[in-house]
Amino acid sequence: MISQQSIQQLLSRIDIIDIVGSFVNLKKRGANYLGLCPFHNEKSPSFTVSPSKEIYKCFGCGKSGNSIGFLMEHEKYSYVESLRWLAQKYNVELEETETTPEQKQKVQTSESLFIINNFARDFFADALFNTEEGQDNGLSYLKERGFREDIIKKFEIGYDPQSGHAFADAAKDAKYDEELLLQTGLVVNRYDKLQDNYRERIIFPIHNQSGKVMGFGARVLSSNTKAPKYINTPENEVYSKSKILYGTYFARQAIDKADECLLVEGYTDVVSLHQAGIENVVASGGTSLTPDQLRLIKKYTKNLTIIYDGDSAGINAALRGLNLAIEEGLYVQLLLIPDKEDPDSYVNKIGTTAFREFVQNEKKDFVIFQLEVALSQAGNDSTRKMEIVNEVADTISRINKTEEFTRRQDYIKTVAQKLKIDEEGFNNLVNKLIRDKIFKDQTKTERQSFDESTLEPEDKQQEEFDLLVNDDSKYERGLIRVLLEYGLKPWNEEITVADYLIKEIEENELDKMMQEELLTSIYLIYKKMYHKDEHPVTKHFLYHPDEKISALVVKAMGIPLEISPNWDTHYDGKILKPEDMYKEEVSSTLQYLKLKKLKQLILENQQLLETATKADDQLLYMQTHQHLKAIEKAITKNLGMVIVKL
Repeated sequence: MISQQSIQQLLSRIDIIDIVGSFVNLKKRGANYLGLCPFHNEKSPSFTVSPSKEIYKCFGCGKSGNSIGFLMEHEKYSYVESLRWLAQKYNVELEETETTPEQKQKVQTSESLFIINNFARDFFADALFNTEEGQDNGLSYLKERGFREDIIKKFEIGYDPQSGHAFADAAKDAKYDEELLLQTGLVVNRYDKLQDNYRERIIFPIHNQSGKVMGFGARVLSSNTKAPKYINTPENEVYSKSKILYGTYFARQAIDKADECLLVEGYTDVVSLHQAGIENVVASGGTSLTPDQLRLIKKYTKNLTIIYDGDSAGINAALRGLNLAIEEGLYVQLLLIPDKEDPDSYVNKIGTTAFREFVQNEKKDFVIFQLEVALSQAGNDSTRKMEIVNEVADTISRINKTEEFTRRQDYIKTVAQKLKIDEEGFNNLVNKLIRDKIFKDQTKTERQSFDESTLEPEDKQQEEFDLLVNDDSKYERGLIRVLLEYGLKPWNEEITVADYLIKEIEENELDKMMQEELLTSIYLIYKKMYHKDEHPVTKHFLYHPDEKISALVVKAMGIPLEISPNWDTHYDGKILKPEDMYKEEVSSTLQYLKLKKLKQLILENQQLLETATKADDQLLYMQTHQHLKAIEKAITKNLGMVIVKL
């Protein structure tokens, strides 16, 4: 786990304009910066970044957050991955706490493997572009396939010379550890000598989500060899084939914007489609989809379109991942490339526009496709048709989340019609399978006890947070906002805004009526820090270790609209800004909160009056009502409000 001291050191270096500006073209507009939102397609910029508040907000799609939140949303990093990205950017060494010697060794090994992989990537790229052999063999092959140099460089494609030891010799000269070199799979030990494992092959680096090279795919060039067409990196500390999809690093933003992921089989399919301008595409490497790969896709979108070759092998490969994808809550469609083509050759054959139209018009719902394929293969075999009923019912039963009820019922109706069976009976079969699965899962859960200590420290630190703030708490949020934003400003010659607010909150017991528990927590933390002379400011809470507090502060702060810089040419006199009127804002916010509490007291008093039976009690409650209404009238008068009698 990363120490709080390291996190605070890192946060002190953060510049939100620097961080967001690494991904978005920002232009200064008044006190803030403006750009096109990276989270949705727009032509007029509505994405605003406030350097003073250190938050961003899009007034188009509504997304907002701080610097770390931006990295988590834009790059799909975890909290810890975001911290590591920032540490690398600002050259801050992160201190790990509660780390065992084994964990330290694991981290060191991972870092060493990444370093070796980066060295190998650079070596192979240099061999491709800057050696005669690389240009004659590797580069000429890639250009014959139609790849431009810019796309080759984008994906950092390289070449390993045919000598069989060129890379091994370079790695040894660079003093890399032999054992680690063997772990990468880049070299093998033959006759007590390190030799290249990928000799005379085109090298495709495989990147993780942050752009680090974690492994390689190597395609053989010679057609006169019995060697496998592709060799991939073996499993090691940084490379796990079941957890990666080729091209994710380059496709992640396009997938997010398109809200659709195109899944193909091969590396060259991905590269060709990117070159054609279709960038929301990744590759499975020709293997069956795994739960980890599907969850990786789900981080970006719930809409998955699988594009495979139209032969029987392609169809079977596509169908193997169906049930897993449905269980992960993905909406899956299938597209088969015709005429014995693959995505690489087909996009080059028909062009980008036609390929996009082909995808849009020809993709089919996966469940229905599975049914149609099975029926076409079954022919007149009645026994096989009965098996199909059970198979499709099993598939539909995996759509068992409450929010997907309508989707499941639509499938049941469509499938029953296609199979020409009773819809109610088929519905009962699906429901039975759902009940059986739930019972099986419950039994399994009861037999297993979950040991929280098995969680990795980073897993605990990465805990997901979704914060929903009730509209009724807007006055409490306003109180916290003015406390954070203006607390250290002077209220008068003797006290600060924080002194004034804390005194008023205590005297009126306003902290006890805050509906959002986190708001109360923020107030108490602020009060404790203030009384210890720690000068609490917004940043302390914007990057608070409790991510729920951080998210709530982002929502509470907001980015105010700015006055046009040309307005002073039309207005004679000083134009007041929010910071010029902070006392009025503090006062009105406090009054609104008092008014809310007063309305609650009036309602409670009315309830007591309605149930009172003694004359003395009734008189007391009536007098109390008059007194409360008088206070209400005074407050609303100060606020410029009108009380409406219903």
